[in-house]
Amino acid sequence: MSAPVTRLPSIIGEAAPFVDLLEQLSRAAPLNKPVLTIGERGTGKELIASRLHFLSGRWEQPFIKLNCSSLTESLLESELFGHESGAFTGAGSRHVGRFERADGGTLFLDELATVPRRMQEKILRVIEYGEFERVGGSETISVDVRIVGATNENLPVLARRGEFRADLLDRLAFDVLVVPPLRARSEDIVPLAEHFAVTITAELGRKFFPGFAPEAIDALHQHEWPGNVRELKNVVERSVYRCEDPDDPLTEIILNPFASPYLPKARERRDTPVGTTSPHTPKSSTQRHLPLDFKQAVSDFEIELIELAMNASRYNQRKAAEQLGLSYHQLRGCLRKYELLERYSRKRS
Repeated sequence: MSAPVTRLPSIIGEAAPFVDLLEQLSRAAPLNKPVLTIGERGTGKELIASRLHFLSGRWEQPFIKLNCSSLTESLLESELFGHESGAFTGAGSRHVGRFERADGGTLFLDELATVPRRMQEKILRVIEYGEFERVGGSETISVDVRIVGATNENLPVLARRGEFRADLLDRLAFDVLVVPPLRARSEDIVPLAEHFAVTITAELGRKFFPGFAPEAIDALHQHEWPGNVRELKNVVERSVYRCEDPDDPLTEIILNPFASPYLPKARERRDTPVGTTSPHTPKSSTQRHLPLDFKQAVSDFEIELIELAMNASRYNQRKAAEQLGLSYHQLRGCLRKYELLERYSRKRS
């Protein structure tokens, strides 16, 4: 009996930023090096990671996935490295972790920025030496695993703040695949929408999808798609499903499933309790716990204020200085102090 044929994940997109990404992916795929995929939520980072695996020499070996944000630290450790029978209460038998299961193949770690620092250290050891021990065990296990990490966070900033190990970031970032948001690839919106529409039409048992009416296409292009491709998929599937005349071109794009005059009113919010944050409060001003490094905490707070002002002013340094009540030269001095000058000058250009 022949082995099942593994299919390369299909990816739709012809926009220049997306084509550049796919070309970079194709160059990185054959190498047995760690890779990071970074992008906003809903951009398809897992699909990119899957394609990276199936274009590599490991394509016949396991492609193992783990969402790191959905587990406590102890469960994450057990899932990654496995455990021996009796290692902790409830561990009635040996559990093979994801690193062992991915031996010879690829391990995809989603939401990488949420991994606790102790687990980051253990992951770094596997990358450097290819060895680890199960929880509660003493046997050294050797594996050959390619790690592909994914996050929607700015890992260099987290590393500078001490929230992510800089040495782990250096090892993981052999190459970084930044997935562009859907708003940066507007020419791909309609082809993607047609793909999702055809797929849901088949699931609904209908014979064919008659296409989008001009007003529907306009609505697709006018929306900013903050949820990216995932949001587009949900919107298109919902619109096709609700369409009352499935034999006619789709005219209405239902962006908001909650739109109804009968939706209950939300309760009024109470005043923000002391010690909590508002949407405009920098994290470092409230989410610190004693004891702490005073100088580091002050530096983190200043960096967050600078980033807030730079983003609000679209990286115009003079406007950002006004927002902060600083002179232009004072802001430039702060940017030099925290080695941000080159980054924000490049973004502005």
